[in-house]
Amino acid sequence: MLPAVEIETGPQPVRAVIWLHGLGADGHDFEPVVGEFNWQRLPPTRFVFPHAPMRAVTINGGYVMPAWYDILSMDFSDRREDEEGVRQSARQVEALMARENARGIEDRHIVLAGFSQGGAIALHTALRHPRRLAGLLALSTYLPLAATLAAEADAANRDIPVSMAHGEDDPVIPCELGQRSAEKLRGMGYPVQWHTYPMEHSVSIEEIRDIETWLRDVLADPGTPNPMA
Repeated sequence: MLPAVEIETGPQPVRAVIWLHGLGADGHDFEPVVGEFNWQRLPPTRFVFPHAPMRAVTINGGYVMPAWYDILSMDFSDRREDEEGVRQSARQVEALMARENARGIEDRHIVLAGFSQGGAIALHTALRHPRRLAGLLALSTYLPLAATLAAEADAANRDIPVSMAHGEDDPVIPCELGQRSAEKLRGMGYPVQWHTYPMEHSVSIEEIRDIETWLRDVLADPGTPNPMA
């Protein structure tokens, strides 16, 4: 089981958000974001920020750092992807979701989120997950192993709410790459929301406010008013 930072917005959480950091960071990276949310707008929620395993990263000269998978090239082509690394991390994220199930939170009340490399793992995992999730949040990222998705996607999450966001001036993962990923998912029938912000490879206050509103909607019980709204 991956070690993780956990924050609970209220006693006896009834929802969970598993949020994956980017390359070279750790689970503390997005911990401050929770402090920016108005907790009164959300049901009692457990935010889980796992630490990625340490691994050598090819584009960084083989330097060992927290990484969800190796990056062989910055062209992000299918031919140069670390497929086994992606799938290994997906299995570890599945284990985190299973732990939330064991703690009383069903899949339909779990959001999978991630930034950059973590967002790629969130996309890969959620769309293949065999039980319906509450939502999928993918920030400043792209769709990995895109060529395998059609064959591997699970029908349980064909209508999952997907929110993708990107910095317009991102020098690390180009905004165009994120937009192409969103368009591919829309072409497959996924209800993707696409947002851009005037920033680079980062997160802005405006984006955080939009994320809070989206979380409030997807974490509410379907068909019932959210008492925390």
